[in-house]
Amino acid sequence: MDSTHSQQSEREAQKAQANREELVERLMQVLPEDGTAEPLEGLLLNRASAPTRLEHSVFFPAFCIIAQGRKEILLGDSRYWYEPAQYLIATAELPIASRITEASLERPYLNVILKLDARLVSSVMVEAGHGAPHSQSLVTAIDVSPLDAGLLDAVVRLIKLLDSPSDAGFLAPLVLREIVYRLLKGAQRGRLAHIAALGSNTQRITEAITRLRNEFNQPLRIEEVAHELGMSVSGFHHHFKTLTAMSPLQFQKQLRLQEARRLMLGEGLDAASAGYHVGYDDASYFNREYKKLFGAPPIRDVERLRKGASESVGQGTL
Repeated sequence: MDSTHSQQSEREAQKAQANREELVERLMQVLPEDGTAEPLEGLLLNRASAPTRLEHSVFFPAFCIIAQGRKEILLGDSRYWYEPAQYLIATAELPIASRITEASLERPYLNVILKLDARLVSSVMVEAGHGAPHSQSLVTAIDVSPLDAGLLDAVVRLIKLLDSPSDAGFLAPLVLREIVYRLLKGAQRGRLAHIAALGSNTQRITEAITRLRNEFNQPLRIEEVAHELGMSVSGFHHHFKTLTAMSPLQFQKQLRLQEARRLMLGEGLDAASAGYHVGYDDASYFNREYKKLFGAPPIRDVERLRKGASESVGQGTL
């Protein structure tokens, strides 16, 4: 009995290794050079041949795996690392900082990102008989778990479909549903299920996140937001920080500073104008906050970014 189990485990390990190698090979074919591609709607692929410095961005709900290399993610005061043996889930739009820590010309960093749609998650939950989560408790919107063989196999089959666009149009949605189904059976099923939870604290905080993203340059009135969500101020603070690893004010500050950076880099605004545009009336305070987040004053930081052609301040990747 032990011998049979051992042989089965060995076969599964060999298949998983073969899948990892095939995934690397196929991603190298799709991405012959460094950069990002979106061969199917909601499917992002990324390649980099060198480690990167810390990059700030706003991420979206997604399932992510690394085929090769290693990456570090910072959310508030929390820090996450993930690599080929793991997958990462993000379930809300969050301001993050990230950097590739392992990549080279011989073994470039290769990443697969699948955007998670609440309607798809809800549909798969219903069809699989999972139902809405009973608990109203919150969990942080990002975490890393071991990547099992079944989930890896589904990702490889999705990437293989890129060789045949006609097949991909019909089969890709089925494989996407399988991936969500497997995620709902895995270690992060509770976190993923909260994407589709109606009337829960998660949904209320998600609504607050959307409001902060849309009105980041407006004064933040915590009491007003909490009241509109039907929550106490203390409850709102607690649940917001649980989900995002930041207070509402910290969250707003990161959004403001990232937008100011984009305005200076992409639209040529000077520091004072960019700061005022995102809600800072005091230029010296804006400069201090900017340096605290990005490590350099606005002018010096933007000059550095312009010199580095590979630097990006737009939508981030995990």
